[in-house]
Amino acid sequence: MPSFPPAPETEERMETAHIARTRTRITAIAVSFLVGILLLVMKFYAFRITGSSAILSDALESIINVVAAGFALASVVLSSRPPDESHPYGHGKVEYFSAGFEGALIILAAGGIFYTGVDRLLHPRVLLRLEEGLLLVLGVGTVNLVLGLALIRVGRRTDSIAVTADGRHVLTDAYTSGGLLLGLLLVRWTGWYRLDGIIACLVGLNILWSGGRLVLHAFSRLMDASSPALLERIAAFLIDRRRETWIDIHQLRAWRAGPLVHMDFHLILPRGLSLEEAHLEGKELERVLVDHFHGEASVLIHLDPCLEEDCPVCGNTRCRLRVQDLQQEVPWDVRTLTMRGGIHAARDNARGRD
Repeated sequence: MPSFPPAPETEERMETAHIARTRTRITAIAVSFLVGILLLVMKFYAFRITGSSAILSDALESIINVVAAGFALASVVLSSRPPDESHPYGHGKVEYFSAGFEGALIILAAGGIFYTGVDRLLHPRVLLRLEEGLLLVLGVGTVNLVLGLALIRVGRRTDSIAVTADGRHVLTDAYTSGGLLLGLLLVRWTGWYRLDGIIACLVGLNILWSGGRLVLHAFSRLMDASSPALLERIAAFLIDRRRETWIDIHQLRAWRAGPLVHMDFHLILPRGLSLEEAHLEGKELERVLVDHFHGEASVLIHLDPCLEEDCPVCGNTRCRLRVQDLQQEVPWDVRTLTMRGGIHAARDNARGRD
């Protein structure tokens, strides 16, 4: 059986790692905010020289980008604060409010874009200095593409939904600019200026879809919805580190609150262990789980003693308290680890299928 790492990461090192990850999150959002302001100015300049409603729709979305990035920056700073008496589970959920707020602003911007697009569709206008506008749109789209990919990478590496949401929004803006560029090229080649209004409406539909997804995602996280990816990650870790004394783990639950992961589960240990030995076993498992999440995890383990009916499914063959031989050792997976009845429920289900 694999053993635990011999040298645990100290609390000081974990705190240093936490501070470094927090600084990375704050830096990423701050860069997004400053770049967003610069790109906003460029887009409005492009609209001024061309008069394109499609470019105006893109510029209106950039206003939302800047406001949302500012809100995300505040939420990341607040979520990094440690738990206190008023917020014993920390302040991480503020990031979900940030993501939901950003999604709502995107939906609001879509309404303004539709209004402008329909007006230009019904009352088309000649677009001036279109070549200069196209070059500006190309430059803005390229910067947003690089920035969006970088933000998503940082968000995933630091487990920050606010940074990831901002990155996806910026990336959506880059795709919008790409579609806008192709559409305006068609306008230049065909001279059909109603297409400018059609492009603006298509941009509105695209960001409406993006905003709706952000709102739904934030709502599910605020409701502590199950995260299959998070459960898979925890289950894979437990399976890889499984010890002979861990007879069963069941009723695993996990959810995120910003960068902090909360989890709890039941751990069945041999009933022959003393209270001190069982406590140390649980604390050691808690330590490696917290270390696995770089110190940004809260783990609650409910310790249970094994019973005689556990013997037929217990793989601890060297146990001196065994009263029955091993009949069927149930392998661990996400399904068995999260089931309320654990290995017994899994065994009974298997028998029912047979």
